[in-house]
Amino acid sequence: MYHSLLKPDLQQMLGEADRDGMSEFCDVLHPAVSAEVLEGLENSEILDVLDACNLRKQVEILEFLPLSVQIALVEDLERNNRKRLTRWLEEMSSDDRVDLLSRLSDDQVEALLPLIAQAERNDIRKLLSFPEESAGAIMTTEYALLPEQITVREALERLRKQAPDRETIYYVYIIDDGRHLLGFVSLRDLILAKPETVLTDLMKRDVISVRVDDDQEFVAGELQKYNFIAIPVVDNQNRLVGIVTHDDAMDVLEEEATEDAHLAGAVAPLEDSYLDTPLFTLLHKRGIWLVILSSAAVATAAMLRQYESVSETYTWMILFLPLVLASGGNAGSQSATLIIRFLAVDDQQTRSPHLRLATRELILGLTLGSFLALIGFTFGWMFVGKTEGAVVGLTVAMVVTLGTCSGAMLPMLFRKFGMDPALMSNPLIAALVDILGVVIYYSVAILLLGNVATG
Repeated sequence: MYHSLLKPDLQQMLGEADRDGMSEFCDVLHPAVSAEVLEGLENSEILDVLDACNLRKQVEILEFLPLSVQIALVEDLERNNRKRLTRWLEEMSSDDRVDLLSRLSDDQVEALLPLIAQAERNDIRKLLSFPEESAGAIMTTEYALLPEQITVREALERLRKQAPDRETIYYVYIIDDGRHLLGFVSLRDLILAKPETVLTDLMKRDVISVRVDDDQEFVAGELQKYNFIAIPVVDNQNRLVGIVTHDDAMDVLEEEATEDAHLAGAVAPLEDSYLDTPLFTLLHKRGIWLVILSSAAVATAAMLRQYESVSETYTWMILFLPLVLASGGNAGSQSATLIIRFLAVDDQQTRSPHLRLATRELILGLTLGSFLALIGFTFGWMFVGKTEGAVVGLTVAMVVTLGTCSGAMLPMLFRKFGMDPALMSNPLIAALVDILGVVIYYSVAILLLGNVATG
């Protein structure tokens, strides 16, 4: 919306070199709105607009731009204006800076680090050393901290000095000389407390924290579960090393939901938006899954060939093959969708027994299978005959039950072995059920129709 309304005015400012207008554009609007409008401009135009405002505002807007745009701007400045790039990197919040640098090549990072102040350089190297998608990789080191033996009056004085360089000061963490996390106090509690109160009497000691090597999805789930603004990150000796803020948790949840949606549709997850992803990358990420699914389809065809003689004898069977396979594949896809979502969201809150999930899906599979079997039997009887209808109905019941159980159990099995349950995508579940569905269909036909033929 903002893009279409403001872009013409901004382009007019660029054409007229109206620096005052561009400065006002950056200052008046929220950085996210400014970034939305700038996203549709050329890199050189974005740099011209940002150049019209102060450094802090430049970086605030930059951090709201998509990573693909940030990378393009960094590469442009790396060639043409390294001094400006250095100021950007030093001013960026530590977590956003690491997100950006992690997308650059090792050679680019090593070329940029010497341009940055030593303290910032050490912080970057430390954050880049943590495993991807861990708490350490998404945390920020810009947090407020205080010793426990000072008064509220002195604490507020120190916070005034810390605040300009901190991402948030609402939660203030209390540490000892060894940086061990002792407790925390909220800014609200500090404001309401008597000035001479000592922090050790005010702070809350039951701190909920996460480990630096915890998975980012778990960390985001903890923030969501407790409705925190931020959560502290500690090492294996309970030393405070950073915090993860709610905005980063929201980004993680969006990223994980997008990844699951891609995997559910049998597409390898994209790092950037669809339009920002190169065609070759899209071909690669989609092609891998299509090859896997095509291989499964070939396996289904090979299985059909094994029953070619049965098909020639009972030619009517081909009429109901789509019904049989679709019933099992659709049931399996439904179960996989529900279980994958449960494992991603609800299972963060409770340690659910997998046996209970399997039992529920078995009951659902038998119930749904029986209902669909009645439909299959009815149409089979109407179109061909009673015994043939029984073949269709019994097969549908078995295939739906199989699809439901496999759609539930395979994602749980993947989870048990430390793999992403979403890898067991709906198309893959359907393809696997198709192979087994063919075997069941023709086996039931041989069992029932064989007896009729010899009688």
